[in-house]
Amino acid sequence: MTILYLVRHGQTEWSKSGQHTSYTDLDLTPTGVDQAKALREKLDPSEFGLVLSSPRLRARKTAALAGFDNVEIDEDLAEWNYGEYEGLTSVQIRANHHPGWRLWFNGVPGGETHDEVRERLTRVVHKVRDSGVEKAICFGHGHASRVLALCWLDFPLIFGQAFPVETASVSILGREKESWAVLRWNS
Repeated sequence: MTILYLVRHGQTEWSKSGQHTSYTDLDLTPTGVDQAKALREKLDPSEFGLVLSSPRLRARKTAALAGFDNVEIDEDLAEWNYGEYEGLTSVQIRANHHPGWRLWFNGVPGGETHDEVRERLTRVVHKVRDSGVEKAICFGHGHASRVLALCWLDFPLIFGQAFPVETASVSILGREKESWAVLRWNS
């Protein structure tokens, strides 16, 4: 059985301000660089038989600063495509576009649907489970990491609202006896 580590990228200007960031390719802030370097104390690259990263700079740079040199870029780890809501905060979306909006229930105009996001992150789950390695790690994003965890657990996506992911945090997925499980979250 493979244990999967999920690492969200370090802080960017937009993660700091709460702006939705999918395809906009932002770099890490100085704080984000420090957060990524601090991951070296938590993670030993030699322990991981499979190392995957989102193609976005913020995820790739987090992996590199954490000491992971042999990273496989996986397009399926990209952040949820927010479409017309790219660059907006939830407060702005609710005030100017859709009162009461919540990604987990309402989706995004011009972006990915819930089913599309679930389908591609389910492919990552299968890739990890079929890899045969003891430990795998994915460097990614906030919402996509939540969806990946929900796919691992076979939970509905609306549960994503209950799994916030902090910048540069490490979460671990595996099994508890016969059930897929969250072993650690936001450590």
